[in-house]
Amino acid sequence: MDYKQELITTIHDFGCDLELLEGRLTQLSEISPTAVLIPALYEELERPALTQIRDCLKDCEFVRTVVVCVRATTLEQYANTVEFFEIMPQRTLVIWENGPRVTQLLNKLREKGLDLLSFKGKGQAVWLGLGLASLQAEAIALHDADITTYDKSYPLKLLFPLVEKDLGLAFNKAYYARIGGEPLGFHGRVVRLFVTPLLTAMMDIFGYNNYLRYLSAYRYPLSGEFALTDDLALNTRIPGNWGLEIGLLAEVYRNVADKRIAQIDLGIFDHKHQSLGRSSNEGLRKMCRDIFRSILRTLVETERVTISREQIHTLRVKFRREAQDYTRQYFLDARFNNLHYDRHQEEMTVEIFEQVIAEAGDEYFRNPAGAQIPDWTRALAVMPALREQLREATRRDMVQARELTKNNSGEPSPPGDLEPN
Repeated sequence: MDYKQELITTIHDFGCDLELLEGRLTQLSEISPTAVLIPALYEELERPALTQIRDCLKDCEFVRTVVVCVRATTLEQYANTVEFFEIMPQRTLVIWENGPRVTQLLNKLREKGLDLLSFKGKGQAVWLGLGLASLQAEAIALHDADITTYDKSYPLKLLFPLVEKDLGLAFNKAYYARIGGEPLGFHGRVVRLFVTPLLTAMMDIFGYNNYLRYLSAYRYPLSGEFALTDDLALNTRIPGNWGLEIGLLAEVYRNVADKRIAQIDLGIFDHKHQSLGRSSNEGLRKMCRDIFRSILRTLVETERVTISREQIHTLRVKFRREAQDYTRQYFLDARFNNLHYDRHQEEMTVEIFEQVIAEAGDEYFRNPAGAQIPDWTRALAVMPALREQLREATRRDMVQARELTKNNSGEPSPPGDLEPN
């Protein structure tokens, strides 16, 4: 049995009593409110994963607030999203992240000298959602909208260690086994074939420093599922690119003592898969590019390491050797467990990822600065009531969405002061 502990605490599942944890968390959430934040694209409504997530969440009494941040191109799409979540018994807030009211609010912020409108995608959605969720909850769990294996144990495991104050945690990160598909096999190529061998190689080249040791302690550093306290949410800069998950870990490293960080086992996990992409601007190649640049930048920030082009060339060679060794280990593991494993395809993927290191390294030297959204404390220094104004904009958007839905159905319109549920 695996008892292994590293720099950060690992919370294993040794057959834990989920009913006992659920009862305790439900009780604790009355004193320390909880929230779940889901950044989503409108297209997710048409996929079965988000329906499963919604139907599981509505049975989670320990979740007091649900915040959904959606990118929708029309009011009709936004209204459909609001209607989709109407069955939720929890207070549910659906942020229209690119809607006119939120955009107007961010325009006011830009006029005061803080421009957040240049950031798009998941980073902006997470930033907006954390600001609103921190008004409602002391502990916030975040996860993606495309998880196909979702059940109520996910938010339960993420939130419980933060709400149980005796444990003293501020950040809890999920880890899991990415196994799925038909035939059954390993997923999670970016973690297995890029991040893990990359960190191993970097420690050999840049030294066994605290930051690289910290990143290596995470069993699944790219998981999009984590929970954090409201004060940490306000003091965290959110990366504005596909390096969000790894960049967020750098922010946690800067702000939180190791003893207040944990990772927790969610078991078998699967979600929507990305293609490799045809260039470094697409698919998993783009993700790897952003991840590598983020690690280089934060390594310099945290450890004051000097990085040279010669070291990047050396890293390419060392990375490939490490990654090839890992493919051999994955092959043995897959063979023993009767899992599908195409070792040749895995080796070809390693070669593609090696080329990404060269391209991303060149980009880093041209522009070492990262794309990070300023934390909420800075935004609140500019506009102290920004979170309350965001909540009011969301309330008005939801009222307008419900009016549109009722008008289209021929029912009477609701009064203008309707609150979100």
